[in-house]
Amino acid sequence: MAVPVRVLIADDHSVVRQGLRMFLGLDPDLEVVGEAADGAEAIRMTKALTPDVVLMDLLMPGTDGIAATARIRADTPATEVLALTSVLEDASVVGAVQAGAVGYLLKDTQADQLCKAIKAAALGQVQLAPQAAARLVREIRSPDNPESLTAREADVLRELAKGLTNREIGRALRIGERTVKTHVSHLLSKLGLQSRTQAALYAVRIGLVPESELGEGG
Repeated sequence: MAVPVRVLIADDHSVVRQGLRMFLGLDPDLEVVGEAADGAEAIRMTKALTPDVVLMDLLMPGTDGIAATARIRADTPATEVLALTSVLEDASVVGAVQAGAVGYLLKDTQADQLCKAIKAAALGQVQLAPQAAARLVREIRSPDNPESLTAREADVLRELAKGLTNREIGRALRIGERTVKTHVSHLLSKLGLQSRTQAALYAVRIGLVPESELGEGG
């Protein structure tokens, strides 16, 4: 990447923040621009710094990671939030994605996989730990009486669910990137969903793509 992905680390444990900063700093495509010790600080720092990605712990004192994610996505929609947590409870997984997190990874994720996931998240690609994906497909509610998608919107949704970027979707379907963006906007509106990740899970839920292909990339 020509320009490093700017990352804000939000975690209430200083040793975790220091560890993340250290190994993310080894990747020339990533730049840690700040650290937040709780959700409220993450919200303030995101407004001030507008990072590309916030690595968000979910269990923090005061404003927790789920509430902070929802606020960040509302106030600073250009910033993606990637949940990074040791918790794999259904309520946390579903809550984070419903709040607008682009992905959900566990803290035992390998360093190189985390770096790759952050770069993908900056592009809006779905990033879900397999264990989280399984819970989400089971727990996340399908929209009530969604408007039917056009054939082209269904094609776009299928590729989106595989973890492709708008540019990659355009290449696969031989349409322009701007056209893909319009289709994504329309299908989210029709389905009453807030994020690409929710749309990807919906695609699995209705059988458009198998769970094994969720967010696997092109």
